[in-house]
Amino acid sequence: MSAISKLCTCAALAATLAAGTALAADKPTITTVVKVTGENWFIRMNEGVKAYGADHPGVAASQIGPAKADAAQQSRIIEDLVAKNVSAIAVVPMDPTALEGVLRRAGQRGIKVITHEGDSLVNTAVDIEAFDNKAFGARINEKLAACMGQSGKWTSFVGSLGSLTHNQWVDAGAENAKKYPGMELVAAKNESFNDANRAYEKAKEILRRYPDIKGFQGSSAIDVIGIGRAVEEAGLQDKTCVYGLGLPKDTGPYLESGAVDEIFFWDPKDAGYVMNVVANMVLDGKEITDGMDLGVPGYDKVSVTKGAGKGVIVQGQAWVDVDKSSYKNYPF
Repeated sequence: MSAISKLCTCAALAATLAAGTALAADKPTITTVVKVTGENWFIRMNEGVKAYGADHPGVAASQIGPAKADAAQQSRIIEDLVAKNVSAIAVVPMDPTALEGVLRRAGQRGIKVITHEGDSLVNTAVDIEAFDNKAFGARINEKLAACMGQSGKWTSFVGSLGSLTHNQWVDAGAENAKKYPGMELVAAKNESFNDANRAYEKAKEILRRYPDIKGFQGSSAIDVIGIGRAVEEAGLQDKTCVYGLGLPKDTGPYLESGAVDEIFFWDPKDAGYVMNVVANMVLDGKEITDGMDLGVPGYDKVSVTKGAGKGVIVQGQAWVDVDKSSYKNYPF
């Protein structure tokens, strides 16, 4: 091979490598930041994130979260993503208020911010809600009230006092219970910090303080697991009513024993997928309009309203109720 040929070949190779590097650099990166890793809710959500990445190889989709459900740890993860200058961040906030500053900095860097369960946030382009949160909380409480015969003491659990949707649900539940003068809310908003053992210890404490308590309304996906365990150990399955957010496989044993009466949820896999759908739409400059089908179950006719800041709130119709007779229909 002549020197000129070698020079041309090397130049072509260099051009090819440069083009490949440019393509890699141009590939948008969407990182989903969850409340905590290791919890089955977010393990299931990661299935949706991975599925989106597999269906859209032109996008680098991934999920990350703190080892403990803690707003400060979640904020530090987002700060690191801002420093790395990812294309978009899709976050499920532990405490929306605590993230406003870091999400504002992300937006200032040109990073698109998508949120889920954070309809009070100012610094987000789109917040996605699986349903009307007040209606969801009232629905859970209405089922709880019916089980309790609309009278007796009841209590509520939240992942944390900063968890926006959890507080929306139990506040709506408390408002619903006002229809029934015989229902008495005691020791409201017990914090579990998305930890089943904490929920268990809190439930045991409640049972000691209020031995005649009849009802529990949980908010974190693991609250009903901890509450159910405490109720089962105390042999109170037939004397208490336990309702709240949960996943079928996790809660199944307690639904079978009667320690938990009914769970309410939306599929975290679908939520993970739809967050990435919306993030990619925002990156592409596409508008999300009222009534739009986002191609994901429960989000096929979304409502779009103005958010707290310059962004919008996208609301689906994704909730599901199951009890002992129907939980096995859902393989997660």
